[in-house]
Amino acid sequence: MCNPKPSSPSSFVSNEKVHFVNSNKPIDVQVDEEEQLHKWPTPSEAFEEMKEIGKIAGPTAITGLVLYSRSMISMLFLGYLGELELAGGSLSIGFANITGYSVISGLAMGMEPICGQAYGAKQMKLLGITLQRTDSWVAPSMDCVRGWSSLLALAIPTCVSVCLEWWWYEFMILLCGLLANPKATIASMGILIQTTSLVYVFPSSLSLGVSTRVGNELGANRPGRARISMIVSLFCAMALGLGAMLFTTLMRHKWGGFFTKDVEILKLTSIALPIVGLCELGNCPQTTGCGVLRGSARPTIGANINLGSFYFVGMPVAILVGFLLKKGFGGLWIGLLAAQASCAILMLYVLCKTDWKVQVERSKQLTQSTSTSLPVTMPNLDKKKKKKKSNNNNNNSNNLQEILCNKEEDDLMKSAAASLDTVPLIPSTT
Repeated sequence: MCNPKPSSPSSFVSNEKVHFVNSNKPIDVQVDEEEQLHKWPTPSEAFEEMKEIGKIAGPTAITGLVLYSRSMISMLFLGYLGELELAGGSLSIGFANITGYSVISGLAMGMEPICGQAYGAKQMKLLGITLQRTDSWVAPSMDCVRGWSSLLALAIPTCVSVCLEWWWYEFMILLCGLLANPKATIASMGILIQTTSLVYVFPSSLSLGVSTRVGNELGANRPGRARISMIVSLFCAMALGLGAMLFTTLMRHKWGGFFTKDVEILKLTSIALPIVGLCELGNCPQTTGCGVLRGSARPTIGANINLGSFYFVGMPVAILVGFLLKKGFGGLWIGLLAAQASCAILMLYVLCKTDWKVQVERSKQLTQSTSTSLPVTMPNLDKKKKKKKSNNNNNNSNNLQEILCNKEEDDLMKSAAASLDTVPLIPSTT
């Protein structure tokens, strides 16, 4: 008890060293974050971020290709049945997109900002409750009936943004019915929409990946990393856009042959495919930018950009070039080119003007305001109380055993002393 431990002096010195290092560590982190907000990412940082985005975007792209194959195979069979069947299939798929897929997809994307930022902030309960508010296979709890306002405030603008973009293509199908030879133009429009859907799988997956990454970094209070994720994803999107343009340009005389042998449909398709490729130069960065806006909980900005670009720029240009200037089917796709160009320019402007420190504060408010509607539990405190109580019980029992042992020893000593008094060591001979 009186001898000190030999390790005491060395442990005292080590504690001082650890304290000194830890006190400087937050300062280094703050400096790194401040530098990342004003500089371009290094090659190592860009490569590391590409790997993180690829972990999410890669499996998503594979899933998207599998889902895309359903409508693709249907259109292939319809094309070999005839021109009218191909046109009818285009209308039916368009109707399904308008009434179902676009709405469901948009509402599901509304979970991305809350889930991404909650995961980054390590609020796993908020992540699970948000999942339970949708079509979840997990048994729902009563907490999922509260806090819907935050989810709907993000889900509705996201749904509107997706629907505005998807519905534009369906309106183009309706305008094709006003052109000469409507069966051929509608059938060709169906082929081209399937082509854009195939190409869209890759920027859409990239958009989901960067949305998750930006949400995670903002939730973890790392604005510099969120900015790096945005920059890297936009360069990846530009590369995807160039690849899509090369694909559509090189395949313009062969791609339509997979769907039909009709000469008029093949001619219209080959004319429009290079324009579709130019559209993808703007569509890929625009889709990726929408993912950044979703990850930073700003879907309303994306909805406004899509509304202005597609319906106040693209639609008038399509009607002007297609009908008034008599350019026909190709003129409608020039309208899409104008929409995508304006959309990409506005999106890049918004992203370049983003204050990432402000977005971190908004992330804190979003996760805190959403989590305050949930009941607060303190399981750790309860465990500590129970542990302390059990320790007290153990100490009491140990003390009781020690008292009993001491009492038994006293009794034995007393009985031994009594036996010495009453029983002689040497028996008497008398």
